[in-house]
Amino acid sequence: MNHLIGYLVVGAIAGWLAGKVWQGRGFGFFGNIGVGIIGAFVGGVIFSSIGIYPMGFVGSLFMAFAGAIVLLFLIGLLKRR
Repeated sequence: MNHLIGYLVVGAIAGWLAGKVWQGRGFGFFGNIGVGIIGAFVGGVIFSSIGIYPMGFVGSLFMAFAGAIVLLFLIGLLKRR
């Protein structure tokens, strides 16, 4: 249970940071937190598929942030259509 809460917290922080970096493409405070949580999963899949397994809070935050940026980019592409 503690791991789940940790993943949610890291994802929420990463989504908030990604929303700040990705100006104009965010979804508001709560939307960006949701994107960060989903982005944490996306980042985990991407990083593990290339054999990188970040350790600790900072590594997890970077992975989730990268996943959130990728997710915001993909959502931006889909919204243009």
